Amino acid sequence: MQIKEKNELLEWLKAIVVAVVFVIAVRTFIFTPTLVSGESMMPTYEDGDRVVVNIIGKQISGLKRFDVIVFNATEETNYIKRVIGLPGDHIAYKDDVLYINGNPYEEPYLDAYKAQLMGYGTLTQDFTLEDLANVPTIPEGYLFVLGDNRVNSTDSRHPTVGLISMDTVIGKANIRFYPFEQIGIVK
Repeated sequence: MQIKEKNELLEWLKAIVVAVVFVIAVRTFIFTPTLVSGESMMPTYEDGDRVVVNIIGKQISGLKRFDVIVFNATEETNYIKRVIGLPGDHIAYKDDVLYINGNPYEEPYLDAYKAQLMGYGTLTQDFTLEDLANVPTIPEGYLFVLGDNRVNSTDSRHPTVGLISMDTVIGKANIRFYPFEQIGIVK
C-alpha cells in the first residue's frame, strides 16, 4: 500500500512539474499578459485594461500597418501603440488625415475621438516624417508608432520615443481579458 501511495505522489509531482514548465514556456515564447498603463491608447484600450501579448505572432505573420504592439520603451517601461509606418514609408499628417507615401489612409479607430471635436480643431497635429525624425522614409528595421489618443500620447512624434527598433517589439496586443465585460479581440 505504501509503494502505491509513493508512486501516486510521484506521478502528481511529475504532472505539476510538467504543467509549470508548460506555463513558463507559453508565457516566455508564445503569450504574455500585460497591463495597459495610461490613456495613450484610449478608446481602444483604457488605463487598467489587461491584454494578452502574442509574442510569436510577430515572427509568424510579421508586423503590419495598424497592428497594436507592445515594445520596450526603456529597460523598465513597455509602451502599447499602433504601428502607423513600416520601413520605407513616408508618413505625414495634414488636416487630420494620415498620408502614407502620399496616399490618404482612413483610421476608423479614431472616429469616436474625431466626432467629439465637432469640427473644432484636429485630433492629430500636422507633421511630416522629416519634421520629426529628419529622414525622408522610415529606415529598415524601424517602425513609426502612434497612440490612438493622439492628444495625450507619447509616441514616435516625441524625441524620447522617436522611431522604434523592431528589436524592441515584444509582440502584438489584440486580445483583452480584463475587464471581463470587454473580453475579446480588439482591432
